[in-house]
Amino acid sequence: MRYFVDFSYHGASYHGWQAQPNASSVQETLAQAFSLLLATPISLMGAGRTDAGVHAKKMVAHFDSPVAIDKEHLVARLNGFLPPSIAINNIREVKETSHARFDATSRTYEYWVHTKKDPFLETTSHYVHAPLDLLAMNAAAAQLLQYTDFECFSKSNSDVHTFLCDLYHAQWEQKETQLIFTISANRFLRNMVRAIVGTLLDIGMGKTTPADLEKILASKSRSEAGPSVPAKGLYLTEITYPNTIYV
Repeated sequence: MRYFVDFSYHGASYHGWQAQPNASSVQETLAQAFSLLLATPISLMGAGRTDAGVHAKKMVAHFDSPVAIDKEHLVARLNGFLPPSIAINNIREVKETSHARFDATSRTYEYWVHTKKDPFLETTSHYVHAPLDLLAMNAAAAQLLQYTDFECFSKSNSDVHTFLCDLYHAQWEQKETQLIFTISANRFLRNMVRAIVGTLLDIGMGKTTPADLEKILASKSRSEAGPSVPAKGLYLTEITYPNTIYV
């Protein structure tokens, strides 16, 4: 039987989602907990992978169990067993062919910036002390929705078949001394959101202009775009699926 698990994590303690040798990962930590509590080897397939230090308010993975499970009881047991940096929100049965990665129809990220030094945001937000032009940043963000090829924002030498992504939303919002950038798409390239944010911050600081964004996108060169902002300010916040995948 196949299940989707919805969970959250603070990424500071992990070298990203994906299991890897000699480094702590969210995937490995979850697999160990599931395998122990279900008394059978369990592997989890995530909806995507987040880099080291990136957080998730909502991540989804699927796993298979040879027997039916008491979902609410397992959620409670997992939350009692897992470290404070990971929380299980929900477990839901899905059809046997459902896939956490390939059935996802959209993904949403937030990037947090704070413009006043705040020790309580040090590990969860990126501090920018220079003045930022929010109108220019939002004008540039709106421009992004006119494009589908985002090779200039992809990590160099990425092993992907296409750099095409359908963006649905890209906007900055100010909340007191914090700026939150929200972006949604059908898929994202490696490092794409952090590179976009770095480019938009350059525009906000007057280093480049919204008019330059067209040239950056046309170049298809990572070196033409802005720097990648730190991972600590990035949050995966939503993944959507069609209702047809559920039992």
